[in-house]
Amino acid sequence: MFAGTDIQFGSQWTVTASHELLEMLGDPDINLAAYVDQPNGGMRLYAYEACDACEADQFAYKTDGVLVTDFVYPAWFESFRKAGSTQFDRQGRITEPYQLLSGGYIGIFDCPSGNGWTQITGDRKAHRYSMRPPVGSRRERRRTPREEWLRSEIKKKTR
Repeated sequence: MFAGTDIQFGSQWTVTASHELLEMLGDPDINLAAYVDQPNGGMRLYAYEACDACEADQFAYKTDGVLVTDFVYPAWFESFRKAGSTQFDRQGRITEPYQLLSGGYIGIFDCPSGNGWTQITGDRKAHRYSMRPPVGSRRERRRTPREEWLRSEIKKKTR
């Protein structure tokens, strides 16, 4: 979580902080995924990320005066759910499983293709990652074998 970067680009750091904290609670080992059969007979894995689908600051809400991220409920990962059958996210803006709001995204792995993890966005475009993600980020750890993980370090300020 990079509060300085959020502030620099006009994003709410409290939304980012709550986003990352919720995802660490929901999948601390970064190893969970939801399996979905595809209509063409293939299968897809969706990264079990609780906040990515509704990620944008515009969907955040206040709790005790602090702006925090929206998040999805486990029903979002349940492909058997029908549209409108339950509440899929905290704010009630998502109406069906795997729906991505504008500004939202999710990591996917199309199993038959073997192309590795990609990301789809709210506009349903697929994006291949063109560079290594930031060291220690959830995206980096999801695509890097555990034995190759680099530990994040806290840098102490010197006067």
